[in-house]
Amino acid sequence: MKTNSDRQEYLIQAFKALLKEERFGSQAEIVTALQELGFDNINQSKVSRMLSKFGAVRTRNAKMEMVYCLPAELGVPTATSPLKNLVIEIDHNDALIVIQTSPGAAQLIARLLDSLGKAEGILGTIAGDDTIFITPTQEMDISQLQNAIKELFEQSAAPFAFNS
Repeated sequence: MKTNSDRQEYLIQAFKALLKEERFGSQAEIVTALQELGFDNINQSKVSRMLSKFGAVRTRNAKMEMVYCLPAELGVPTATSPLKNLVIEIDHNDALIVIQTSPGAAQLIARLLDSLGKAEGILGTIAGDDTIFITPTQEMDISQLQNAIKELFEQSAAPFAFNS
């Protein structure tokens, strides 16, 4: 007998697999497909919440149809992600910290840094394709923040300890 947790995990897997097919243009179509897979208790409201939870968006598929799909990157990256391999250089000019990344990696890394937030000394970030500008909070010494960010990417399993 499957537990609620097992059923929920199976539902999430089925939901993600359906969205990867890039053929569902409405929530009703997703509901029908999940019901055909045996999820009798699924409804439009649950599908709507799942779409929101997993960051699904409507976009054009190869046939130019508007369909729901999942973004390539899900969730907030963590220090255990292989992001440290994408950081090329970290420097500052006494006002901003600048991170150079591999092409295409800046927004992913900026998202991680934004998730740390003001409590860790990061007022905000701006990311392009391969460059991130970080503005520290007024309370945070910029050299200390730069060192904490370097440690974040050098020690893949290290906890976030910026205010040491």
